[in-house]
Amino acid sequence: MTSDLAIESFSALIEDQALTRDELLGYMRQMLEIRALENAIADLLGRAVLKGASHLYAGQEAVAVGAIGALRADDYITSTHRGHGHAHAHGDSAAASEAARQAHYNQMMAEVLGKAGGYCKGKGGSMHIADVAHGNLGATGIVAGNIPVAVGAALAQKIAGSDRVVLCFFGDGAANTGNFHEALNMASIWDLPVIFVCENNLYAMSEPWPKMSKRQNVADRALAYDIPGEVVDGMDVLAVRSATARAVERARRGHGPTLIEAKTYRFYGHSHSDPRAYRTREEEAAWRARDPIKAFAARMAGLRLLSEADLTALEHAADAKLAAALAFAEASPEPDPSELETDVYAPLQHSAADIAAERALRERVRGDASMRQISYAQALTEAMREEMQRDARVFLLGEDIGLYGGAYGATRGLLDEFGPWRVIDTPISEATIAGAGVGAAMAGMRPVTEVMYVDFTPLTMDQLANQGAKNRYMFGGKTSVPLVVRTEGGAGRAIAAHHSQSLESLWTHFPGLYVVMPATAYDAKGLLKAAIRDDNPVMFIEHKMLYKEKGPVPEEEYVIPLGVADIKRAGRDVTIVTYSRMVLRAIEAAELLAREGIEAEVVDLRTLKPLDIDTVLESVRKTGRLVGVTEAYENSSFINEVLAQVNERAFDYLDAPMQRVAAANVPVPRAEVLEDLAIPNVARIVAACRKTL
Repeated sequence: MTSDLAIESFSALIEDQALTRDELLGYMRQMLEIRALENAIADLLGRAVLKGASHLYAGQEAVAVGAIGALRADDYITSTHRGHGHAHAHGDSAAASEAARQAHYNQMMAEVLGKAGGYCKGKGGSMHIADVAHGNLGATGIVAGNIPVAVGAALAQKIAGSDRVVLCFFGDGAANTGNFHEALNMASIWDLPVIFVCENNLYAMSEPWPKMSKRQNVADRALAYDIPGEVVDGMDVLAVRSATARAVERARRGHGPTLIEAKTYRFYGHSHSDPRAYRTREEEAAWRARDPIKAFAARMAGLRLLSEADLTALEHAADAKLAAALAFAEASPEPDPSELETDVYAPLQHSAADIAAERALRERVRGDASMRQISYAQALTEAMREEMQRDARVFLLGEDIGLYGGAYGATRGLLDEFGPWRVIDTPISEATIAGAGVGAAMAGMRPVTEVMYVDFTPLTMDQLANQGAKNRYMFGGKTSVPLVVRTEGGAGRAIAAHHSQSLESLWTHFPGLYVVMPATAYDAKGLLKAAIRDDNPVMFIEHKMLYKEKGPVPEEEYVIPLGVADIKRAGRDVTIVTYSRMVLRAIEAAELLAREGIEAEVVDLRTLKPLDIDTVLESVRKTGRLVGVTEAYENSSFINEVLAQVNERAFDYLDAPMQRVAAANVPVPRAEVLEDLAIPNVARIVAACRKTL
């Protein structure tokens, strides 16, 4: 029985939100359909028809339906590993035809089963359903992984002057991560239009909330960020909707974020393999007695808005929709094997003519002694200025990039020219700087983020490697992440191991991410412009010892295509393959060798990914010898990959064993004498070349 007080409160929520009976029936229908889907997935898991992990949402339906019910169709959401309910509520538009709603349900079920007819072509599965084109920026298997992404999507709305909002779902476990705190702080200081919805189902896997926090409520933490925090009954769809509607209105007025904590309960375990030994039967029974679907039905019936026949018809319709979705998923084919390597990268945007034109320009630059000479840092500044003038979607994000121009001054002056919403100084929050870049890129912007030192980029790894690099593939090629991460690396300033490493091989490891490392001012400008225009995330690594190096740079517009190496010095006797500052060392070594009659060819990779291995192979076929030079650690450097590919594809052309010159396998030391020993020098390169001869 539902009490008179509950009915009265329910009636007040309906009146306060001016909800119609049709809207209420729509919420009931959505919750029934989510429950039917979750129960079906549980059955498929139990019968081992469904493989892999699936985290069920049954019991929490009121949160997704209520919160998303307060949004407009053009608003954004970010989801979690327990995201079927969010995906369904967001994709199930009341304005859509029944056929369109059925198609949405079908695609969800097919994706859960890893079928080609799924939302993400079977590449994402249960934990990674997304419909980016319609504002669902995707679910993630990383706890708290999408909180910074939501901040970035909200930042994109702020910069664009849009009144769209972003709804960010996460669980109570996420509230104890660094992402949560970094993201709430960043959203707060910029008054971003994002609503953080914590679905506190009382357990982070098996650990109860009271063991994980001394504060009873996650919402209490909002006080630290000077934003509203509200606890709401997550088993009451209209209570959730009411709280979210207030937060949405506040965000649309430009008053910033809100943290909503919905107290709820998952009826199943954390995952299918979870025996729920940490919960008592009495606890589970008490929460099941508060089933959000049954409670909503009883309250609607109490106001004579829902008859028993109405409820039965809705239940039968949900069962029929589920049966149709299961049939669709069963009939949907497995992904074709040819799909294995599709969707990893957005297509490169240059043609053979573009490559030929840049080659011709390169030769003109080398042959024109009267061409202006500017520094590497100035070239980077020009690239960013020109791209910001060209495209209003380009903006800069990072620590101290405004007044101080970043760690080495490359952004100096741009704040005055473009203002504080195009050149944005951030807190020291590397993970959320990166994640905000990912979210803003997915929401249509072209962010250029800065991380002061490549040594700090491991702090961004979750956001860049697990979100930015993988989202295009996991979401079936239906999103792009046009993000540039500028950073600098390398030794030479005697600042020891935390500020002197060459960590590019970390980033070449992840499919979906490009890595660019220019050696000259000409290359720095043209490659940065190309990276900003590219539709893939790009790790753009500059060398701290190159910023003051000057070189010829054309004044006219030019772009250097990604994935095209450059022969910095022609030769016939030995090939030296390298990149970044080691290009300069290699050229010095080649000049010394030339005095002995040995002509070394220096190949500058310029981009490590995409890798122009063909230019390397062509050179090796000519010289028969190869020396790889890198400032990265010897045992894990990217140059090892280059040598491996040459071994596989041009072994018969080699007249001597390949040699590598790399950094010692020790943390970069502070003492200059030791630092000089740790990294490659001209003498070591010369010795390696002689060894091949």
